[in-house]
Amino acid sequence: MSPSLLRRAAGGLLPVLALWLLALVSGAALAQPAAATEQVERQQTQPLNNAPVWREVRSGEPNFTTVRGPETDVLIQSEGNTWRQWRNGPVTLYGGILLLVVPVAIALFFFAKGALKVHAAPTGRSVQRFNTFERIVHWGTAITFVVLAVTGLALLFGKHVLAPVFGSGFLGVLLLVGKNVHNYVGPLFLLFTLLMIVSFARDNLWQACDALWIRKAGGLARGEHVPSGRFNFGEKSWFWIGVTVLGLVVAGSGLVMDFPNFGQTRATMQWANIIHASASILFMALALGHIYMGTIGVEGAYGSMKSGYVDESWAREHHEFWYNDVKAGKSGNP
Repeated sequence: MSPSLLRRAAGGLLPVLALWLLALVSGAALAQPAAATEQVERQQTQPLNNAPVWREVRSGEPNFTTVRGPETDVLIQSEGNTWRQWRNGPVTLYGGILLLVVPVAIALFFFAKGALKVHAAPTGRSVQRFNTFERIVHWGTAITFVVLAVTGLALLFGKHVLAPVFGSGFLGVLLLVGKNVHNYVGPLFLLFTLLMIVSFARDNLWQACDALWIRKAGGLARGEHVPSGRFNFGEKSWFWIGVTVLGLVVAGSGLVMDFPNFGQTRATMQWANIIHASASILFMALALGHIYMGTIGVEGAYGSMKSGYVDESWAREHHEFWYNDVKAGKSGNP
């Protein structure tokens, strides 16, 4: 193509480009006043209505921030409202009902049947049931559990039970202290739980005599004593379902919330909270049964963990197979 033709073509394109740029600038200029006018009108008719801005904020999409960390570029996570509804709704409601029904049922059973008593007279000869280390582990687990249960109940139900009676100021101070106690005692409870599992797992394995205990429901209905090993099937169920499964779930989910600086997202923390609260309520409900059987429900049970020794009559009636093994020097010695 000759230079003259190139000059002629360029001369024809320049006006077209100029008109196109002018149209773009004019459209943008017209759009800005229109948007501004619309925003001004919205502020007059609907003060503080920044719906477009908040729709973008609540979208869950990451934006820009100079703060580093997981999800710091997401200002609002709407799923947090779902977590709040679950925690303050079903978990609190049905959990509270369960923790009221269980002690009432235990009290009714006690007044109807009374404690399981030893039929034979004491022999005056003692058998060691728990050694010093086992009792330290048990009481360490029990004490930390009670501290966590009391502070946890205050955190979950305090605004429903304590605030109407003592006021929000008292509840605020109580929860401030309780929350810190709960957070620091939690890892200690995990340590004792692990020691408990290691100490007692061997004696909580299935034995043939457990089938008899199941068929007779432990003899609770008729007040009879069903022979068993060192631990009966009811105690084994508490050990595996309560101490081991629920204990580890509660402690593990608690650690997720205790140390949020390991990169957990808000969704992870919310799930951990729901799991922690639900498992803790079930754990406490089962623990009430264990506490009952270990104190007033079975005569002499509390003394066995207090001193570590039981009378031979008690050992023979409650754990006959274990007693026979101890007397024969085969196994069963703690």
